[in-house]
Amino acid sequence: MGGSAGLLLVLFVAIALIVVLIVKVQVHAFLALLAASFVVGLGTGMPLSSIASTFEKGVGGTLGFLAAIIGLGSILGKMLEESGGAERVAQTLLATLGERRATWVMMLVGFIAGIPVFFEVGFVLLIPLVYVVARDTRINLLYLGVPLAISLMTVHCMLPPHPAAMAVTGMLGADVGKVILYGLIVGVPTAVIAGPVWIRLVCKREAPPEQAAFLEAHGELRNRRDALPGFGITLLTIALPLLLMVVKTLSAGLPNASVAANVIAFLGDPLTALVIAVAFAYWSLGMRRGATMAELLQSTQKSFPPLASILLIIGAGGAFNGMLIASGIGDALASGLAHSHLNPIVLAWLIAALMHFAVGSATVAMMSAAGMVMPLLAGHPTLSPAIMVVAVGAGAIGGTHVTDSAFWVVKEYLGVSLSEALKRFSGGTMLASVIALGLTLLLSHLVH
Repeated sequence: MGGSAGLLLVLFVAIALIVVLIVKVQVHAFLALLAASFVVGLGTGMPLSSIASTFEKGVGGTLGFLAAIIGLGSILGKMLEESGGAERVAQTLLATLGERRATWVMMLVGFIAGIPVFFEVGFVLLIPLVYVVARDTRINLLYLGVPLAISLMTVHCMLPPHPAAMAVTGMLGADVGKVILYGLIVGVPTAVIAGPVWIRLVCKREAPPEQAAFLEAHGELRNRRDALPGFGITLLTIALPLLLMVVKTLSAGLPNASVAANVIAFLGDPLTALVIAVAFAYWSLGMRRGATMAELLQSTQKSFPPLASILLIIGAGGAFNGMLIASGIGDALASGLAHSHLNPIVLAWLIAALMHFAVGSATVAMMSAAGMVMPLLAGHPTLSPAIMVVAVGAGAIGGTHVTDSAFWVVKEYLGVSLSEALKRFSGGTMLASVIALGLTLLLSHLVH
């Protein structure tokens, strides 16, 4: 199908197909993206011999950069989970800040503990502590759980080494350290306003009468036979890979030929940084506390099965983006969007937000949005790729409702009605998305 209008029509059909297959037909996102990729290839008249090879190159090009990084990040998250490190962070912050600031504690815990773990894992991991605090203080579960969920979602969408954020960083050619820095600058205020501040405005602090019965049935804190790891060593373990990657970015002014520049560049590479972090976690959260190598091997093996789905989705998303470029849709989209007079940052945010709302997956939304905004970077050489990564992540935070598994995790674990979850949690994610967009626009005027 020739001409820009025809190419854009094919893109529209492919996106509609993704939405229908995932939402209505209940097809896995990997298969939906695969089908959409072939629709793009066939609809744009690509040679049949190149459709499969383009898909293969897209998968390989994306996962070649990400597979090891995602695997290492998953090991780090599993170590934090099984050692009790996340509980240690939560308990220490709660003891330091006090139960009166419990909503702020939950927001901070979500932001810190959420760095190496997926949203659902982080929420399920920390919900026992929410139950204990709610039972002891008679605070509404929503009052505690929503700030935790909002901060976890913010980190999940905006901060590497989370898979989607890392994938978009690679696709747009952004510096990982800059994405981390900008993600923190935008993400922390976003989590504050859409977490503790938002929930205070829309939810009563006192627990409803039916909460006591819910906690009686669900609110048991997991018993541990061993002591939890120390707060400082846990925090260092979580932050170590981020620090290494950020130091690499901050050292950009060093002479390229110097030994220091080469060493810092090597240590700050995402792969090297995560290898170092995992090795450190094996000691700090494992062997230092008496764990054997056999036990560490079991933890490592348990961290890999959940990755199958996320790797396939990201690989297929990369292939879909590759198909858009090879078919000429990318150039047609860039040309069309260039005449729309929309700010590219707003456009990236809007596409990611609409995709998340439609398909119920922040990962699919971010991968799809990245493929559609990538051609814009060539036409805006002064626009920072790192800013665009943050804009895509900001859009993907919003639109978390009944099509997203994260919504049902929050609703069920907090024991609230559908309407309550939509008002408090979904409303909070929409607010977070808008705030993150505003902060990203502001930051774009300050950095290059």
